[in-house]
Amino acid sequence: MTDASLPPRSGPSDGTSGERPVPRTTVEGPSGEVERPAGSARLPGARRDGYAKLPTGPVSVEPVVATGPIADDPRHDDDWQPSIGTAPADDTRLAPWALTAAIVALGASFFVGWGIPIAVVAVIAAIMSLRRPVESRAIARWALVLGLAATVYSLAWLVWAGMQFERLG
Repeated sequence: MTDASLPPRSGPSDGTSGERPVPRTTVEGPSGEVERPAGSARLPGARRDGYAKLPTGPVSVEPVVATGPIADDPRHDDDWQPSIGTAPADDTRLAPWALTAAIVALGASFFVGWGIPIAVVAVIAAIMSLRRPVESRAIARWALVLGLAATVYSLAWLVWAGMQFERLG
């Protein structure tokens, strides 16, 4: 069904006609504020007039002047440069400390079970010293074995103490 086959509309029931007056429209040219003034930004896609804008603009050919210390100056201080071959030796040793902690933890584990934190520290330090190439492997192995023994004895004391508390309660 098309609009041409529809009957004309009748006005509202109050007796007024349904037609409204249509205002007349006119098309005017743009005002001076809207027009594009000459020399303004170019339209997208428009051809450029030349290569006068950065980064494609001409680069001046001037000598480059380097600033900073002169490498050939004998008075130049070379303290900032790393020295090759004279690196400080790593004199810190962890294996003796691990062995000392393991012996103390083993001695404590014969009497009480609360030496387990020292035993765990000894085991961790022994493992770390076994991974370092400058450590004595024999001392690190002794520290590991004694630290593990101290851990087992301390755990045995703690298990025994837990069983005694069950009997009392």
